Amino acid sequence: MTPRRASYVGALDQGTTSTRFILFDRAGRPVHGCQREHRQLYPRPGWVEHDPQEIRDRSLEVITATLREAGVAAAELAAVGITNQRETVILWDPATGEPCGNAIVWQDTRSAAVVDTLARDGGADRFRARTGLPLATYFSGPKLKWMLDNTPGLRASMERREVVAGTVDSWLTWWLTGGPQGGRHVTDPTNASRTMLMDLASLSWEPALLEALEIPAACLPEILPSAPEEPYGATREDGPLGAAVPVAGILGDQQAALFGQACFGTGMAKNTYGTGCFLLLNTGAEPLLSRHGLVTTVAYQIGSEEPRYALEGSIAVTGALVQWLRDNLGLIASSAEVEELAREVEDSGGVYFVPAFSGLFAPYWRSDARGLIIGLSGYAQRGHIARAALEATAFQALEIYEAMSQETGLSMPFLRVDGGMVVNELLMQFQADLLHLPVVRPAVSETTALGAAFAAGLSVGFWQDREELASLWSEERRWQPAMAASERGERVRQWRRAVERTFGWIERE
Repeated sequence: MTPRRASYVGALDQGTTSTRFILFDRAGRPVHGCQREHRQLYPRPGWVEHDPQEIRDRSLEVITATLREAGVAAAELAAVGITNQRETVILWDPATGEPCGNAIVWQDTRSAAVVDTLARDGGADRFRARTGLPLATYFSGPKLKWMLDNTPGLRASMERREVVAGTVDSWLTWWLTGGPQGGRHVTDPTNASRTMLMDLASLSWEPALLEALEIPAACLPEILPSAPEEPYGATREDGPLGAAVPVAGILGDQQAALFGQACFGTGMAKNTYGTGCFLLLNTGAEPLLSRHGLVTTVAYQIGSEEPRYALEGSIAVTGALVQWLRDNLGLIASSAEVEELAREVEDSGGVYFVPAFSGLFAPYWRSDARGLIIGLSGYAQRGHIARAALEATAFQALEIYEAMSQETGLSMPFLRVDGGMVVNELLMQFQADLLHLPVVRPAVSETTALGAAFAAGLSVGFWQDREELASLWSEERRWQPAMAASERGERVRQWRRAVERTFGWIERE
């Protein structure tokens, strides 16, 4: 496609707790951005919801606010890319845009009974050969089946195409490209691969999977490349942006971070420290099925090229634990204060914090686990709790790294890191110590948004190829391991004792 005369690519980064829009220039540098939080809704234990209309409104707010504050006209955008929290499911009426209730968020565990029922015939790996995924509440398909099973009349409405379904990328793309006035109902393979409904090889909705979960094919979006040869559509000139801007790239948030970190080669890996923590390893043109609790996912698809795949280890609660210390316990007034509080003590004082608030994801996949703080004594105080919370993130990432090493036999020379928590230098040093690897922070830490911008920019010719994108990546800071092997071994042993004590807390009849 011939590139527009434009100076920027915009990236809409719709995350679990907030939405932001960032402008990037041709050098891949962030020029300006705005961010807004949205509510986290917890109607019952284990249930996590978002208001889809609030997500839509925040998305439009951050786009218009960024352009206004930066003094940039919408016509100066070559394209907009979207990256999003994955697995979160939204249902809506395509005639009006009205959502059919709240979104069910990826952390939600209400579909546990659906998962248990599906596992009776074939076990937890029943669909792994086709989808790369274990049966778990994490993924979109079981959530969608729960909604269909528990909402009277919904299945019949879907069969009549009066209701459609999608992950957050589909919802936002539909609205940005016109909504009820001709919006495109699409997704990309990175998001579709998280539903448990897409065949990894064909990149299409698999009839046998749809039948097993009793999901009508008519309600699902069209699967198109992450960076398509032609944009998905464009914003309307009479819409909030006031111009026709191509919407041209979609990547699930963790794949977007992999793309933004320029991990284009087989064996390259990144770890994103956000609400959750997600370590992805590029495995190339062939999907590698896991034997150690990881998931196989699509890394990206560019135009008509064959897709690239990745192994992923997903951790449900990392940055969200810091927010929990702030909002639920009041230990800190802002998330940024957690490092200062943790530095008040020399170590965690024997305290370990396993944040299994919604069960444990990789490599355990235990939805019956729940969080605990263990090792408390009269010596423990606020700083020890804060330090244990930070260390929990690094311990969980270590377990993912070890599973990947066992899976592939690859030994990473270093780990590229990104996400909101990488500003925490205490955490980054502890992570390097546990992994016994250098930890590298890029010059542009907002790699999730950058990945979405890269995909959109490739689609419209703003950037020419991945070689150009790789040349834009640079290192900002590196942490070297410094912990003695004996101390590291003992700390890991104690962590695993703590994890084992979370198993089986939730009892099911």
